[in-house]
Amino acid sequence: MYETEKGRGTMADDDLETLPGVGPATADKLIDAGYESYQSIAVASPGELSNTADIGSSTAADIINAARDAADVGGFETGATVLERRETIGKLSWQIDEVDDLLGGGIETQSITEVYGEFGAGKSQVTHQMAVNVQLPPEHGGLRGSCIFIDTEDTFRPERIDDMVRGLDDEILEATLEDRGMEGSIDDDETMEALVGDFLDRIHVAKAFNSNHQILLAEKAKELAGEHEESEWPVRMVCVDSLTAHFRAEYVGRGELAERQQKLNKHLHDLMRIGDLFNTSILVTNQVAPTPIRTSAIQPSPSVATSWVTPRRSVSTSASRKATNASSGWSTRPTSPTVRASCA
Repeated sequence: MYETEKGRGTMADDDLETLPGVGPATADKLIDAGYESYQSIAVASPGELSNTADIGSSTAADIINAARDAADVGGFETGATVLERRETIGKLSWQIDEVDDLLGGGIETQSITEVYGEFGAGKSQVTHQMAVNVQLPPEHGGLRGSCIFIDTEDTFRPERIDDMVRGLDDEILEATLEDRGMEGSIDDDETMEALVGDFLDRIHVAKAFNSNHQILLAEKAKELAGEHEESEWPVRMVCVDSLTAHFRAEYVGRGELAERQQKLNKHLHDLMRIGDLFNTSILVTNQVAPTPIRTSAIQPSPSVATSWVTPRRSVSTSASRKATNASSGWSTRPTSPTVRASCA
């Protein structure tokens, strides 16, 4: 379980009213908005705190500075301290050796990983598979944590989770049953139904209806991660599928580009804050778009990538436990979908 650095307060013992300018009413507003610890306040901006607690910008800045001192955030630290903190970073396996090697061991916590590609390339299948993999025992490449799934395009399908759980290797299934204290055999239908249900219970899904709602859900995700921080199944992954769909639809044309980018930038910072505060991996999907170039040719314009993974055959939808694992159909070739990994 992830522990905060020495000197940083935790949600259980931080008294916000000790900060200058924070009385009982202000403290209640901050807590209701998810600012329950010195550290969460320390990494906020004065504008955010001012709007949340209905206080002046200068007062908000004073509160933030005091929280930074109390949480020991914002100062210099030695390289050894940075190394010690980075040793808490987890690696979530894709269960594909070639991809894990490309990504240096898998998807990292405390960072954002982007999977992008054309429509129908299999990006949502990746998010579903990672929502399963994150719950596996560490000795089998998982992080033994729960998942938050922000669904912006109505892509989440519980049936795919069922397929992917049943498609896990027998050794992993048996270890998972033992890890969860579940009795029975992987060849028993009732046992497998119970196991699939247990996986689904640890995936928290919310559908975003527009960009503002999506931003709000990221804030709610932070609260949910905080509630589960000390639990047996802390949040170890946040999936956003997809990141920019609502923004593309609502902010059309160059005249709205600046506002769109500002909101998207804030949204990404909110997601990254979850990763930093709760040692969580952030996985987002994105579509490529055609971009005209001087030669009048149309070429896809994705983000800069560090590695590629491509489906080489269709993903099996068989409900049988012996069905092909969704992740087993991926090879390493420089085509879509593409992974931009570990953007801390």
